[in-house]
Amino acid sequence: RYHDGRLSDQQMALLQYQRENLHFLSEEILRLQESLSKYERTDDRSTPQVDLAHLLAARDQELRTISAEMNQVQSELRLARSLIAEKDSEIQRVRMTNNQYVEENERLRAILGEWSTRAAKLERALEAERMSNIELQRKISMHRNQTHVEATDHGA
Repeated sequence: RYHDGRLSDQQMALLQYQRENLHFLSEEILRLQESLSKYERTDDRSTPQVDLAHLLAARDQELRTISAEMNQVQSELRLARSLIAEKDSEIQRVRMTNNQYVEENERLRAILGEWSTRAAKLERALEAERMSNIELQRKISMHRNQTHVEATDHGA
């Protein structure tokens, strides 16, 4: 029924109709009251006072009914605006929380990227160290073999 806190076209048309009807009925009541007072002042009983009084009462009741309907529509409008304001606040809170999560995510991604770079450097350094150790082990082994061969040659 409501769109962005505003009345729907149907409700706007209904309110406009009710305003026009209220205006018309108010004028009608004034006219009938004038007629009634004129007939009360004259002794000419061409229009019975009972009919005028009844007509005036009917118009007055119609006016009250339309006023009540207008009040109801305005009350619904206030309620709808209140609900929309609540939802807007809730959406704003969700957006703020989401923005905080996005910022935290970006920060954590940066940290993760830095750690990944460090891990890659450490892996390369570890691999270089392994290769160096293998080379050193090979040299030690060759040196032992050479020392053993020389010792065997000198001892024999």
